[in-house]
Amino acid sequence: MKPKFWNFIRNETTGERELHIDGPIAEDAWWGDEVTPSAFKSELHSVTGDITVWINSPGGDVVAASQIYTMLFNYSGKVTAKIYGMAASAASVIAMAADSVLISPTAFMYVHDPWTVAIGNSTDMRKAAVDLDEVKEGIINAYEAKTGLPRAKLAHIMKSESLMSAKTAIEYGFADGMLEQTKTVTEPITEDFTDSVIENKITIESRKARLNLLNGGKFNETY
Repeated sequence: MKPKFWNFIRNETTGERELHIDGPIAEDAWWGDEVTPSAFKSELHSVTGDITVWINSPGGDVVAASQIYTMLFNYSGKVTAKIYGMAASAASVIAMAADSVLISPTAFMYVHDPWTVAIGNSTDMRKAAVDLDEVKEGIINAYEAKTGLPRAKLAHIMKSESLMSAKTAIEYGFADGMLEQTKTVTEPITEDFTDSVIENKITIESRKARLNLLNGGKFNETY
């Protein structure tokens, strides 16, 4: 089996089942590979229940992305995708399978026209171009189902090689919302800091500082 780019875990803190997709998706093509997709499917269905998919990937094999997209789309439990770094290219397709897509405020999505490496004569080159157009149609199917945007609009976004911030991804419908911030925030200061109070405090402190300077630091009167 090819090296794994995914990892299923059980979050010990939340008890939540997670799928982590990190790095390039299938550095070796899945085309004609029966073992690796079967291994992924077996792990996916080894346990039932909801699942969270954490994504940070520059993309990769579109065939692998298509199969993973389909498996997640048809998964019986709720699927939540959380993009915490980058969901680019094929990785963005996988994210579209989720019931809910959340993105970190500092994360990005990147979509573009598919590309390939081809060799051969002019006939081979023309066929490669036709094949890429068909691949694009397949990718648009996933984007359209998630975003509801017109196909012509999606085709333009892909052709423009669009790098989307979290805000833009949500605006276009590629993501449903921001990842919640869990950092503890200290309680706000309740002291009345009106303009007049602030001005008085500054005036008093500046007077004390000048008196201390003139008296060798011996002025300790309390206000």
